Amino acid sequence: MVTLQERTVNLVNQLNMPLVEVSLVLARHINRLMQTLTEHLDATNQSASERVTRPWPLDVEAAASSSNFSLDKVMDIVDQQRMDILDTLIRVTLVEINASVIDALLALRAWEHLARTQLALATGPGQLFSPLEIPEDW
Repeated sequence: MVTLQERTVNLVNQLNMPLVEVSLVLARHINRLMQTLTEHLDATNQSASERVTRPWPLDVEAAASSSNFSLDKVMDIVDQQRMDILDTLIRVTLVEINASVIDALLALRAWEHLARTQLALATGPGQLFSPLEIPEDW
């Protein structure tokens, strides 16, 4: 998982990827992995920890926003090519390191938590397009 972490940090920093774009790519991967996991769990009559199956709770309160920025407008502004590059990097790395579905989900849940925390603090549409802030010790 260190390989995934290093590659993702480097790419997000190199491309100066906006918070909203990283969030959309993460959501896409998490949804696909959750579908696979759910199908497996249903077929085998097993369960998985909520730490794997649910987004992690946020440690911050959501900021109040008086903005009415439409989702369509957001989708028109995002850079699909940049998102495709991140999507491909994550997908290829998970295959290359032969990550299990649960390990992949846990790695992506950490990224999701970071992105959701920053999204919760956003007070306007401009902050959605600010680069994802990755902590130094990440």
